[in-house]
Amino acid sequence: MAGKVFFSVSMSLDGFIAPDSPGELMGRQWMELQRWVFPQRFFRENLKRGGGGEEGRDNDILRETYERTGASVMGKRMFDAGEEMWPEEAPFHTPVFVVTHEKRNPWERPGGTTFHFVNDGIEAALDLARDAAGDRDVRIAGGGATLVEYVNAGLVDEFSVALSPVLFGSGVRLFDGIDAGRIALEPVGVESSPRVTHLAYAVRQR
Repeated sequence: MAGKVFFSVSMSLDGFIAPDSPGELMGRQWMELQRWVFPQRFFRENLKRGGGGEEGRDNDILRETYERTGASVMGKRMFDAGEEMWPEEAPFHTPVFVVTHEKRNPWERPGGTTFHFVNDGIEAALDLARDAAGDRDVRIAGGGATLVEYVNAGLVDEFSVALSPVLFGSGVRLFDGIDAGRIALEPVGVESSPRVTHLAYAVRQR
């Protein structure tokens, strides 16, 4: 049985998931946005940052997201930024399908991550990801424009937002360009921690 297609992002209180420029990733605002992630035990384990770390619901959500994911899809902008910042052992540990016009051979990294470059659009990338994921889920990893393309195409089953108490003022909005007349959301979960509020939704077509 095929798994679900989902995404999971951190978002500022004013609706942004990333700064305007990839060069600003790892800057102050982005670090504040992701502050709930960095102390978690699973984050430290996955990026090989040593032992220790916090346990609790935030940690469980990170681990559950990782464990349900059999393959990921991302846009070229996210890949370009990540190629510079990810450690040699990229944190996915699954096949990743990059939607791009660039022709490139698969790029295999230590630890089980292989990036495949798909030139035939978002549906072709998703088909390949579904095949690779088996009965696990496919995560649309980003960036913002890629997430919206998949939602507008009716290809996303559910998503979660970690709402951080941070204001950006400008940047990449999560739902910039969404076809709101075709998309309906069903709330399926709300969980709070001292650092963040986790919101979960199922996606329906109107």
